[in-house]
Amino acid sequence: QVHLVESGGGSVQAGGSLRLSCAASGYTHRYYCMGWFRQYPGKEREGVAHICPGGLSTYYADSVKGRFTISQDNAKNTLYLQMDSLKPEDTAMYYCAVRVASGGRWNTPDNFGYWGQGTQVTVSS
Repeated sequence: QVHLVESGGGSVQAGGSLRLSCAASGYTHRYYCMGWFRQYPGKEREGVAHICPGGLSTYYADSVKGRFTISQDNAKNTLYLQMDSLKPEDTAMYYCAVRVASGGRWNTPDNFGYWGQGTQVTVSS
């Protein structure tokens, strides 16, 4: 059974950094593309970053380009999201997910079949 656990969220001041981790079990994540999404209260989840095995097909939302970096450690079966120069508008619940659909857009939640429980990121001004 696939199980994803996010960690690393917290509260930080604007301009600060956080690194989110997503520990995976129940499958070998180096064979699957994965993504990070975030969700604002009352809004749908939006894609933040995406990566495929070998670092291929790496994509970012325009709002985080140059500030966030997605990476993966195959030995630890863990996905990361390094977030630098954080802004108050980055405040959201962040989720990692496994892509199960090969077609479609990288940032469409329906293309992902397994999700973690989320970790809250709060950035104060």
